[in-house]
Amino acid sequence: MITFNYETDFVLSDEAVYAKWISQVIASENFREGEINYIFCNDDDLHKINVEFLNHDTLTDIISFDYTVGKELHGDVYISVERVAENASEFIVDFNEELSRVMVHGILHYCGYKDKTDDEKKTMRAKEEAYIKLLVDSQ
Repeated sequence: MITFNYETDFVLSDEAVYAKWISQVIASENFREGEINYIFCNDDDLHKINVEFLNHDTLTDIISFDYTVGKELHGDVYISVERVAENASEFIVDFNEELSRVMVHGILHYCGYKDKTDDEKKTMRAKEEAYIKLLVDSQ
């Protein structure tokens, strides 16, 4: 079950579309959907989590806590809407595209994809692009 929670004024335009899309991504990666919670917040909230749980004193767009059991995905995905908006502006992309990238990025981590090396980053980016296209094509 995919749920969306809001600690800020931001609200997804169509939760059902995003939930269906994330479910498709999970199935495409040969995993089962467990409990996935998206929590949309601001920079301050995510910074506090970053310091408290990861000991990183930096801003970030996403922090995901992975509770996956075997092939069943479970987790909490915290997203800073402020950071996503700033990144969208910096990369000259639409806010919704950047938001989708961040949302699927967390799920891909749960599926075992990493992004530390150049090759891992290339694979992650290709997966993100393919799944963003899936979302756009379904709308």
